[in-house]
Amino acid sequence: MMNSMSIDALLETALHGSLSDEQARQLSHCEDTATLATAAATLRDRGFGSGVSYSRKVFIPLTQLCRDVCHYCTFAKTPKRIEQAYMPVEHVIERVRQAEKLGCKEALFTLGERPELRYKAAREALAEMGFASTLEYLAHVAGRVLAETSVLPHINAGCMSEDEIALLRPVSASMGIMLESASERLCEKGMPHYGSPDKTPEARLQTLRRAGQARVPFTSGILIGIGETRAERIDSLLALRDVHREFGHLQEVIVQNFRAKEGTKMASAPEPDLDDLLWTIAVARLIFGAEMSIQAPPNLSPGVLPQIVAAGINDWGGVSPVTPDFVNPEAPWPHVERLAKETALSGKYLHERLTIYPSYVRRAQHWLAPSLVPRLLSRVDGQGLPRVDEWLTGQAADAPAAELALLAKRRPVASAAVADILQRAEAEQRLTQQDIVSLFEARGEDFAAVCQAADCLRERRCGDTVSYVVNRNINYTNVCYFKCQFCAFSKGKLSENLRGRPYDLSADEIARRAKEAWQRGATEVCMQGGIHPEYTGQTYLDILATLREAAPAMHIHAFSPLEVWQGAQTLGMPLEDYLRKLKAAGLHSLPGTAAEVLDDRVRAVLCPDKINTEQWLQAMEVAHGVGLPTTATIMFGHVDGYEHWANHLLAIRALQLKTGGFTEFVPLPFVAAESPIYLKGRARRGPTFRESLLMHAVARLVFNGLIDNIQASWVKMGAEGVMACLNAGVNDLGGTLMNETITRAAGASHGEETSPQEMEQRIAAMGRVARQRNTLYGEADTTQMERARHAERLAVAVNTPASKYERSKRQLIASG
Repeated sequence: MMNSMSIDALLETALHGSLSDEQARQLSHCEDTATLATAAATLRDRGFGSGVSYSRKVFIPLTQLCRDVCHYCTFAKTPKRIEQAYMPVEHVIERVRQAEKLGCKEALFTLGERPELRYKAAREALAEMGFASTLEYLAHVAGRVLAETSVLPHINAGCMSEDEIALLRPVSASMGIMLESASERLCEKGMPHYGSPDKTPEARLQTLRRAGQARVPFTSGILIGIGETRAERIDSLLALRDVHREFGHLQEVIVQNFRAKEGTKMASAPEPDLDDLLWTIAVARLIFGAEMSIQAPPNLSPGVLPQIVAAGINDWGGVSPVTPDFVNPEAPWPHVERLAKETALSGKYLHERLTIYPSYVRRAQHWLAPSLVPRLLSRVDGQGLPRVDEWLTGQAADAPAAELALLAKRRPVASAAVADILQRAEAEQRLTQQDIVSLFEARGEDFAAVCQAADCLRERRCGDTVSYVVNRNINYTNVCYFKCQFCAFSKGKLSENLRGRPYDLSADEIARRAKEAWQRGATEVCMQGGIHPEYTGQTYLDILATLREAAPAMHIHAFSPLEVWQGAQTLGMPLEDYLRKLKAAGLHSLPGTAAEVLDDRVRAVLCPDKINTEQWLQAMEVAHGVGLPTTATIMFGHVDGYEHWANHLLAIRALQLKTGGFTEFVPLPFVAAESPIYLKGRARRGPTFRESLLMHAVARLVFNGLIDNIQASWVKMGAEGVMACLNAGVNDLGGTLMNETITRAAGASHGEETSPQEMEQRIAAMGRVARQRNTLYGEADTTQMERARHAERLAVAVNTPASKYERSKRQLIASG
């Protein structure tokens, strides 16, 4: 037995670095399972926080014929003991569709190894169906599943050649092969793998290497208790680690415990006890470190699942609500509800994943066949985990009941890591990028705790008052020469098919809309448009002159940083000089749009020809410096991830600390429906409801003491959504809008205008006090407030068709 100092030194190395092969082998002498498990759990928490994942799957035993004769297996059958050599594709599709209705997202294909090399029945069945091999038929069936359902195939096809992996890669999101053991001794006569050519360690490791070369997200693992020693287990884990270090393609390592089965040569063999299983799980975690997913099947160890979690796993593998475990038919799957309760007993939160793990989802273009990428992106959130409800930004679907229930939970208990972050946020300390990412990853009680902490800060900073402004959006042109991939509003030469034809408002129409807005009680016009190729900096000055003439007392909130940059450049003026000129012409404040996500890796995909992060921040800083307050926004949920959101929030925070010029922060969830980048299959479907709520809540926490006003967009979030946001740190519902066209162009359906009465009804329904404000959060003009409550129906807006040349935006006095 090792002395305690040696164990401590090994564990210290594992916790703060990586064990060498020799150091890992020394663990075989350590019998202190509890000590190993404590260190392993620490590592696991570092990599996976409070979550334990599972994949909701349907099991497809495509064939139970196999040329191997493993001495513990009851899955493989002879032709005389089965009704048919292969499951017909129609039966597969029927089973997958049933599973799809129950929320399954993975079809696990398992099959014997190359039965056609051993059985005439297999060869004849394949020939009758028109296939030369089992794997050729498998590729056909998996392709049908992809074409006819939303379920993603995971393929366990055994040993494969390079050509076979290439055949299966376009029809599977992931694949796998259990190494089981790297011990050649287990292939000797009298041992469990004798007579099984596909179970030789080198054959299986060669398949693993080929999968790595082909960039296939892969599963592997070891089977314990079949006659191997603990030292041999460690060697098997090290063999897997070597392959993963070379290619980086192992998503998970399974530690599966042998279960003796009647009718096999090993029916009387002893099964590994609980301590042996826990020891192996802990050692696997210590060898692979914090980032590798370590899995143990829950159906093979009923009644002891909290102990298994405590040993260092972070995943339960595939759990089926439809089909049994055909490899271990004696061990039924636990119901997901029961699994969640068992997981909760260990202080963890059970959540779904796809067959492809989040870190691989986030690099889908590298790890998946191109045809699979759009299918995957439409199914995931920003972390790479599956969408589990039907809510979409801007659509009419009900808010998810699960999130609403969590919001209503009294005194949720956050994990230690999240609780520490919340405590620092409440103390107005700067959070790190990783802190913020951790908050966006919050699920279960962590999610509830983040939202409630944000709401407590809202109450402390803003009280129970919820504000809104009566305003009108005037989008003066939808012609734009920029090629932002997310935008369904702007029109170029080839985009007339997207939501209407190009227009360019005349000065008369701009003036008419401003006058009408004032008469209907508006205190603000919000002016933005596409970057028309004929516009110059003078155009924006003319728009201001027209507005000043039409509605002298109106607050003009206009021109994104992109428009300001474009205007300054066309006039050859420094940015500061042009902003001063705009201010002198009547501009009162700037919207903080065109930010999208302030991370140039995202912008390179989303809006490559737009101003970059530094330029956007510079425009805001200069605006603040000349006395023009601005808002700040983020448009999220497309090609971005949580680290990009964190970078955005930190950039806004840093500038606010420097200038104090941001009046509010406005999260804008991406509306995907008509967005070009989504229609091309290159973006997600927008953020989930959970992510949308968290963006408001996390912003409140990050900006604590710096930006007091966090706004929710009713156009994006819908009525239920903004009411939920009011319990997640929000204190403002934005504007009544009168004409909202940009979000509508992207496919939203929540309406173009709301009224003060509707705003106040929503606020009162949440037990809050409504307050009509002006743009800068002062008191609204009482005369305008009265007008807003008795406003007549809007006149029909006329979108003046775009002409070849720019029309003047300066309204002549005579035409007024």
